Amino acid sequence: MSTHAAVGRTRGLAPRRTTAPTLRFVNRLAAAYGPLIAGCDEVGRGALAGPVSVGIVVVDARSVVTRTVLRDSKLLTPERRVELVPLVRSWGVGCAVGHASAQEIDEVGIMDALRLAGVRALDELAAAGVVPDVVHLDGNYNWLSRGGQASLFDPPAALPAVPVETTIKADLSCQAVAAASILAKVARDAIMVGYGSVDPRFGWAVNKGYATAEHRAAILEHGPTELHRRSWHLGTAEDEQTAEEAIVSEGDLGGRKIGL
Repeated sequence: MSTHAAVGRTRGLAPRRTTAPTLRFVNRLAAAYGPLIAGCDEVGRGALAGPVSVGIVVVDARSVVTRTVLRDSKLLTPERRVELVPLVRSWGVGCAVGHASAQEIDEVGIMDALRLAGVRALDELAAAGVVPDVVHLDGNYNWLSRGGQASLFDPPAALPAVPVETTIKADLSCQAVAAASILAKVARDAIMVGYGSVDPRFGWAVNKGYATAEHRAAILEHGPTELHRRSWHLGTAEDEQTAEEAIVSEGDLGGRKIGL
């Protein structure tokens, strides 16, 4: 896989608490890097089945307006998220969702799979002529810049260097990141509903691949499928805790943190 040369630096700043996402981060980043600000968020990291998905919404700080209806996807009903997708796509100057499959997660690990999905989203934007000046990433770890193993699956094209800034709970404080979370959640949910219609045994249309008791029971009864993350010890709740601990152990701080 070609290397995406995203850049990150560490700085110990925490975001100021806000009651709703705003454009403060967008304006601050625009002053430092340029007007095209990419909000970035992932969904599906903790699921047992299906892809991990990364949404990116690029806004132009010179013309973007506040959209008070945009919230972190977890705070919206599924129906409302779907309704907001056209607004998100019209609000941004570029939008994309990248995915990394369960097979790829097993092959390279969850952090490199996140990076692969993120680079695919950036590659789609670049193909449309949209290259952000900076990426604002939700969380405290810059997995987008993480150097990792090459994937055997559909490597994306090389991309120009893009700085990366990280903020804990950016999906609650930055409208661009909140928009990215909506886009990614709707896209991944649609994939899981489609899988569920083909194979209803695991309840994916309802649980979206996450570790519900019914999902774990179905795995014990039927065995894992090619859509399951087989490296994730799928059998018991204790095994799931082990998998989560493995994810956390990969997440040492990286990237540059920003706050207002």
